[in-house]
Amino acid sequence: MKPLTVLPLPSAAPPRSSKSHVWKIIVYALLLQFAFYFLYIRTYYFGDSVPNGTLRSVIRPDVVAHRSNLTERCRTLRAPAGPPPSFDPASRLDGHSDRFVPGTRPVLIRDARIWTGHDDGKEVIHGDVLLDRGLVVGVGKLSEVDYEEFKELSVVDAKGRWVTPGLVDLHSHIAVDSAPHLNGAADTNSRKAPILPWIRSIDGMNTHDQAFELTVSGGVSTAQILPGSAGNIGGQAFVIKLRPTDEKSTISKVVEPPETLIKSSDNVTHVHWRHMKHACGENQDRVYNQVRMDAAWNFREAYHTANEIKIAQDTFCDAVEAEYWDVVDGKDIPEDYQWESLVDVLRGKVRTALSPLLRGMICALSIPLAYLVCQAVDLDMMVRLSNEFQFHITSFHHGGDTHLVPDLLKKTFGGPPTVALFASNARKKREAYRNSEFAPRILASNDIPVVMKSDHPVLNSRHLLFEAQLAHYYGLSTELALSSVTTTSAKAAGLSHRVGFLSKGYDADVVMWDSHPLSLGATPAQVFIDGIPQLKDPHVLHKPDGLQRSPRTPNFDREARETVEFDGLPPLRRHHRFVNGEIIKLVNVSTVWAMDDMNDDHPSLDDTVPGASHDVFLQDGTVICVTKMGSRCDVNGDLSTQAIHEINLQGGALLPGLVSFGAPLGLEEIAQEPSTNDGSVPDALTGSVPAIAGGTNTIIRAVDGLAFNGRNLLHAYRNGVTKAITAPSGGGFIQGLSTEIFTGAENAIQRRAILQEETALHITISHSVDASISTQIATLRQLLLQSDTPAWKRRDIPLVVNVDSADIMSTLLRLKAEFRHNTGNDFDMTFTGGSEAHLIAEDIARAGVSVIVTMPRPYPGNWESQRILAGAPLTHDNVVMELLEAGVNVGIGVIDGYAVRNTRFEVAWLALNSFGEIGRWEALALVTINVQRALRTHKQQNVMPSELVAYQGGDWMDFQSRVVGVFSNEQGIAEIF
Repeated sequence: MKPLTVLPLPSAAPPRSSKSHVWKIIVYALLLQFAFYFLYIRTYYFGDSVPNGTLRSVIRPDVVAHRSNLTERCRTLRAPAGPPPSFDPASRLDGHSDRFVPGTRPVLIRDARIWTGHDDGKEVIHGDVLLDRGLVVGVGKLSEVDYEEFKELSVVDAKGRWVTPGLVDLHSHIAVDSAPHLNGAADTNSRKAPILPWIRSIDGMNTHDQAFELTVSGGVSTAQILPGSAGNIGGQAFVIKLRPTDEKSTISKVVEPPETLIKSSDNVTHVHWRHMKHACGENQDRVYNQVRMDAAWNFREAYHTANEIKIAQDTFCDAVEAEYWDVVDGKDIPEDYQWESLVDVLRGKVRTALSPLLRGMICALSIPLAYLVCQAVDLDMMVRLSNEFQFHITSFHHGGDTHLVPDLLKKTFGGPPTVALFASNARKKREAYRNSEFAPRILASNDIPVVMKSDHPVLNSRHLLFEAQLAHYYGLSTELALSSVTTTSAKAAGLSHRVGFLSKGYDADVVMWDSHPLSLGATPAQVFIDGIPQLKDPHVLHKPDGLQRSPRTPNFDREARETVEFDGLPPLRRHHRFVNGEIIKLVNVSTVWAMDDMNDDHPSLDDTVPGASHDVFLQDGTVICVTKMGSRCDVNGDLSTQAIHEINLQGGALLPGLVSFGAPLGLEEIAQEPSTNDGSVPDALTGSVPAIAGGTNTIIRAVDGLAFNGRNLLHAYRNGVTKAITAPSGGGFIQGLSTEIFTGAENAIQRRAILQEETALHITISHSVDASISTQIATLRQLLLQSDTPAWKRRDIPLVVNVDSADIMSTLLRLKAEFRHNTGNDFDMTFTGGSEAHLIAEDIARAGVSVIVTMPRPYPGNWESQRILAGAPLTHDNVVMELLEAGVNVGIGVIDGYAVRNTRFEVAWLALNSFGEIGRWEALALVTINVQRALRTHKQQNVMPSELVAYQGGDWMDFQSRVVGVFSNEQGIAEIF
């Protein structure tokens, strides 16, 4: 076979290298990939520069979601708090309140005098109020057409009574400082650091606080709950409704919970306000060993930190709003969880309140921000701080100097804050020494909004209205006084779109009063919160016509003017003093003490003739003649021609001076300033008494530590309290021997300045003493039975026991009986405090023990006083009524030195709410001879009282009169104020 011939291939170019081909493919692929990513990146970072629809679809869904989230968060971050200016509360009628409880029946309150809060507090409507779905749905003259659609309508006949919005307490510690006070129930203060804006009062609220029911029974429906004042920034506050809820939780009480607290429902129309507490002054100085300069730096450093975060957030959100996605993609808004609340302050989303407590100056940021501040120096620092960091302070609380610096307040960034005040609570510390009862009227006259507050439990918030009443008594207008606990406080809390007014669409928080709200003793007949009646079977009083209108208050123009003129410390000494036989004539006197026998069990006041008026002539402090007005008084000639001074009492009264018991008058000027006080007594039971002072057998005498001319003493004197029984101060078992003094004395060596050197031996039986109750009783048994004990060698003075518990009182009654059985003798014993005395009233009466009740408007402040008898509207009787009914000798005492000036108002409140069981004489006896009988200082002889007090303008038991003079036959003087 012939072999194959291999033919040569045609000539051709040499074949390409396989490597070159591969690289070309790679280069083309890279170019395509580069073009793809170039367009992707442009779309990713610069989507706004790409035509609509071009490559939009290539953005990853997570990126789109992230951008959307950032946009919404920045919008929310910068959204203002509170309802928009165009918000109309009536628009809420399209639905129901967010606090509406299904099943709540609609309520029609008929025939009421309605104070709505509108027209600057001047609007009063005679008509009806219709409540439904937790809202006010009608106010005014309503016809059946207006409510015929409502089924199961509850109708309340107001019978012409006054109806107002529920009261709003802008400064309260209810639930965080709960009653009764127990170690495990006090969540008011954290002492971890002076700056704590991240902690929250809601996390410490005790929903079992016994004060809730009491406070509601006083007409309070809403309260701002602040942390305490231990630190400069004490934490966030929350506004709550006080009614109990089925859920029984804290969060169910909060009004408009801020978004940082809970996810709001879908129908929320606006960003909710936040609230915060700031404090300045002595509290923090003590807790953190700092001074005001430290506090100022603490605030500035905290706000600087918050401001840095705010600037970073604003820069980031500027990029988000400009859609500079290359700057923000993959990143998050700068935040610091601890400081976010303070950043919100700088954004104007926190209502801030700055106020100094009497226990320490406090600044409360209510995101509305509130500050607690007392003195001008603190006010000035906070005003400068507000301008440095440009945030608005919503309210200054406790500001003891605010009325002296209204122009400074107006320099606050964003305008002057509201000022939240006490009416007369003062001088607990140096910062509060210049507090004035005229501060509300002075501030109002300078166009500064005024709120009256409780600082519960410093003052029992059940009687928040009493603060407004006192402010009105000292010159705040009717409209502003009522607004100070309703509309103005609601505005300061950022909730005036739903509480504080009575109008369509507002929350159905309504109070029906038994008298005009500013009349003394005004008490709710019913309270509605969210349309739900809060008082079950209330004990309703029927007050006379004279209490159904706003009181005609005295003229204090001079005193208010002098308050400013003398920088908060106006002179309190007498204006005129007459001696040496000079005659004073009092004209137009409607009530005159007419008894010659002070021992008469049934004395009376000479005002039995309606409209009768008298002329009264006095010489050397003694009444020498009483005639019908305009008649001659022929005693040593016509005295009308001999009188050198004439005072028109304008229908007023001439009555015995009142007696104070329970307050450290004469021993204490500024409670928390040791150099102004006598000091605390060493207790032989729980501590050591120096041997050089006599050791354990020594009994301290109050008379040895007296100081006269103090402001509490003189305020008491100028308000009709002419005698004070004062015991040594101390928290131990044995206090010492009390003394009786004349409150108007210049010094201790003045004639009759000291009326009785030793009046009683005072001891305390309580868990507040650092020894068991059984140890205290055993010690008392030894004191009673050891004849060589110096305190008991003199059996002519009574033993006064400070005790509240009915169980301890029972043991003391057994001990008294034991002493009588073993010795055949007896001793006088008086209980003071007496919160639970009603539980064993008949046993107390049988034992012949007197009781001086030092809290006639009771509060269950501790475990030993928790079984109180609340009084109207919760109960018919109170502790004083029960004791009187049992035949006990009962007196009324006052604990705080500043409050002694209000003694007549305290006893009048008690009488006015006694359902007629305590008459005018019985009321007067409670603060005069009953107290003296309990201490055996009452002279058993037929003489006129040693001091008489002249009240001008009305009766001693109302807000229409004021004290204008004191006449003392013991001192031989007449003093005209």
